[in-house]
Amino acid sequence: MILLTKINNVHITLNCDMMQQLEETPDTVVTLCNGDKVVVKEPMVEIIEKIVEYRRRVRSLVETEYKRQYGTE
Repeated sequence: MILLTKINNVHITLNCDMMQQLEETPDTVVTLCNGDKVVVKEPMVEIIEKIVEYRRRVRSLVETEYKRQYGTE
């Protein structure tokens, strides 16, 4: 989940796995897999950075848990 700000200043979290498309028109429009669209204040590049950071954190947690359960080998 990433934190974004809707155009009306309401903070929301979105599951980045459910995002299908990002557009700048010039507002940033997030299209979800179900066809819903959300207009947000963050530029497209910032959203991509948030997604990359989120995925890095998830991967790190998975690797840490795997090592805890199965050792470092």
